[in-house]
Amino acid sequence: MAQDTAAGAAPRTAAWRLRSIFSGSAGNLVEWYDWYVYSAFSLYFAKAFFPAGDRTTQLLNTAAIFAVGFLMRPLGGWLMGWYADRRGRKAALLLSVTMMCAGSLAIACTPGYETIGVAAPILLLVARLVQGLSLGGEYGTSATYLSEMATHEHRGFYSSFQYVTLIAGQLLAIGVLLLLQFVLLTPEQLERWGWRVPFAIGALLAVVALVLRRHMAETESFRRQAAPRGHSLMRELLRHPRELATVVGLTMGGTLAFYTYTTYMQKYLVNSAGFSKTDSTLVSAATLFCYMLLQPLVGALSDRIGRRPILIAFGVLGTVCTVPILGALQNVHDVAGAFWLIMAALVIVSGYTAINAVVKAELFPTEIRALGVGLPYAVTVSVFGGTAEYLALWFKHIGHESGFYWYVSACIAISLLVYATMPDTRRHSRIVEH
Repeated sequence: MAQDTAAGAAPRTAAWRLRSIFSGSAGNLVEWYDWYVYSAFSLYFAKAFFPAGDRTTQLLNTAAIFAVGFLMRPLGGWLMGWYADRRGRKAALLLSVTMMCAGSLAIACTPGYETIGVAAPILLLVARLVQGLSLGGEYGTSATYLSEMATHEHRGFYSSFQYVTLIAGQLLAIGVLLLLQFVLLTPEQLERWGWRVPFAIGALLAVVALVLRRHMAETESFRRQAAPRGHSLMRELLRHPRELATVVGLTMGGTLAFYTYTTYMQKYLVNSAGFSKTDSTLVSAATLFCYMLLQPLVGALSDRIGRRPILIAFGVLGTVCTVPILGALQNVHDVAGAFWLIMAALVIVSGYTAINAVVKAELFPTEIRALGVGLPYAVTVSVFGGTAEYLALWFKHIGHESGFYWYVSACIAISLLVYATMPDTRRHSRIVEH
C-alpha cells in the first residue's frame, strides 16, 4: 500500500497518466490476446477436440464452446466488479490476468480427442469457462480504471485505449497465426500440434502482464470514495435501474456488430465467401490494424462534440448498412474488395467501440462503478456477442445465411433507440475530479 500511496500522491501530469494507462492497458492486451487466440486458431484445432465430421459441424462445436465461455462473463462481471469496488481496481485486474493465464495454459496442454476421448472437449470447456470468468471481470474494471485515471477534457481519448489494446490483442493473435502459417510451420503441423503454441505464448505473456500490473497505481476516485465495509453493493446497484437498462441497450447492437466484423469475419471469408485461410487472415489483420488506429481519434472527437452524437451515428449507419455490406461480402472474391467492405463496417462500429467504456463508467457513482459497468455489460455480451458466431453459422447451416444480417441490423436499431433518448454522459458525468 505504501507504494500505491506514493504513486497516488504524485503530480498527475500527462506523462504520469500515460504510464498509468499503459500499465492498466498492457494486461488488457494480454487478456484479449488469450481470448481471441481461440477464435483465430479454431480452424486448425477444431478436429483435434471433436470427432470427425464436416467442417461446418466442427466449427459449430468450437463456436458453441466459444459461446458457452461467454456464459461465465456475467458471473465474472459480478464477482470481479464487486471485488474491484470493495478491494480496489488494481487488485481485481491482478486477479483477472492470473485466471486468464491458467486457462491458456490448460488449453495448450490438453490432449486431443483421439487420445483422451470425450475428456478433451470437456477440458477445453472448463478452460474457456475460467477465461470467461476472467474476461467478464476485466472489462468493467479496466473501463473503470482508465476512465478514472483520465481528466474530464480527455476522458474519451484516454479510455479509448481499452479498445486499442483489445484490438491489439486480437492483432497479436492473428500475427502469431501469420508467423506460424508463413514462416515456421506447414498446414499439417499447425493442425497436428502447432495450434498449441499460441496458447503457451499467451500464458507466458500473462505472467509479464501480472508483473506490470503489480506496479500500477490505484485510482484517486477509489481511494476517496471506496464502498464502506458491510455496504451491500448489489442493493445499491439496483437503485440505478435506468443506468443498468442503458448499459444493456447501449451494448446490445454494438457488441453484436463488433463480434460479427472481427471474431466471426475470418471464418465468414473462408466458409461463405470462399477465401483461403491465409487470405482471410491477411484481410482480418489489415482491417483490424486500421480499426485500432481509429479508436483514439473517435475518442478524442467525443471529447469535443459529446458521446451521444457519435453513438447515434453508429446506430443510424449500422442499421442501414449492415445488410448491404454483409451481402456484398458474401459475393466478393478479391482481397482488396473484402478489405474495403470490412473497413467500411469497422469505421461505423468505431462509433460504439471507441467510447462505450467511458459512457458506461460515467453513468455510475464511484462506489459501484466497476460493478455497474461490468455486470450488465457482461450479461449483454454473453447473450448477443457470445452467440454471434454460433448464430451466423447456424443460419448458414439451415440455408438462410442472410437471416443473420437482418438480425444484426435489428439489434443495432434497438440500440439506436437508447442512444437517441439517453443523456450525453460527457455533460452529465458521475466521475468526480480530485
